[in-house]
Amino acid sequence: MSETIHPFTLNIPEAELEDLRQRIDRARWPEAELVDDWSQGAKRDKVKALVHHWRHHYDWRACEARLNGLGQFKTEIDGLGIHFLHIRSKEANALPLIITHGWPGSVLEFMKIIGPLTDPVAHGGRAEDAFHLVLPSLPGFGFSDKPKATGWGVERIAQAWATLMARLGYDHWVAQGGDWGSAVTSAIGGQAPKGCLGIHVNMPMARPTAEDMANPDPRAQAALAALHHYQNWDSGYSKQQSTRPQTLGYALADSAVGQAAWVYEKMWSWTDNQGAPEDALTLDEMLDNIMLYWLPGNATSSARLYWESFGSFAPRQIDLPVGVSIFPHEIMRPPRAWAERTMPNIIHWNELDTGGHFAAWEQPDLYVEEVRTCFRKLR
Repeated sequence: MSETIHPFTLNIPEAELEDLRQRIDRARWPEAELVDDWSQGAKRDKVKALVHHWRHHYDWRACEARLNGLGQFKTEIDGLGIHFLHIRSKEANALPLIITHGWPGSVLEFMKIIGPLTDPVAHGGRAEDAFHLVLPSLPGFGFSDKPKATGWGVERIAQAWATLMARLGYDHWVAQGGDWGSAVTSAIGGQAPKGCLGIHVNMPMARPTAEDMANPDPRAQAALAALHHYQNWDSGYSKQQSTRPQTLGYALADSAVGQAAWVYEKMWSWTDNQGAPEDALTLDEMLDNIMLYWLPGNATSSARLYWESFGSFAPRQIDLPVGVSIFPHEIMRPPRAWAERTMPNIIHWNELDTGGHFAAWEQPDLYVEEVRTCFRKLR
């Protein structure tokens, strides 16, 4: 197996962008929803406005140039080509940090935190808080290869990330993640690979016991209410992706509007907004991210991670140091007592007043301070 790390440059053929424009122009739209809110799904007028911007105002080449300017690479790990960004700090004592995205996100979630984490002095911070950043695309996501056989679940990805950090020459490092990134990072914590000093997550894997559910205090009541809302009203996408990802893929691979709406609805549901996704993220930010699903055609391969590993969204024993930051509009917001049962070495726990599921994207300043504060204890 080749262990070579190759520079990776994006240069999407113009014919692919023209194909996208033609698909948008030919889109067959459904009738509008029969309610005044989002309870039946993404509102047609909002999706139409997003797609109009996509067709007439959005500039993919700007996103492409930004990614190319950061330092993109690919390397083969366990037979699969892994795409990642690698941004080294100029500070000699920077701490290597691997950050993992989730679905329906991508490495683009982290654009606003790269500067503050790698060059803290230029962003009002201290040199001793600097990080070298490794930002991989999950297998089947972004410009990582699509697995050609089953078996690429969370545990295997965690092992691959440890291999990646060693291959980059890092003999000590830390890991961070949310959503699937939290599951992968928690798996790293449980595996405790050589060199990993500790982890930080912004969606901790913790569940209530029967006793918790029988006698919940107010904090636990809020956590249970959030969990019930997700199960009853917000988890249909995960059921489909964890049971029939292939069937879903035919629709999303063929319809640009369908792919956009599938992702856009979660930007509404999971961000801390006042009623519309654009309250938290710009149209261009959301479309940049949607393009990392549309251009590689990875609706199916990204959904298969749910089929492979949805059961990995479960508590696991982690003895390494763990930091946790919970943002108020996160999907799951367990109390510390639930987490401490499987995470006995919590070194940082904070519950914030603003922000949602896409913490680094929505609230970069708060996210940066959380990461800095947590990992100061491990330098």
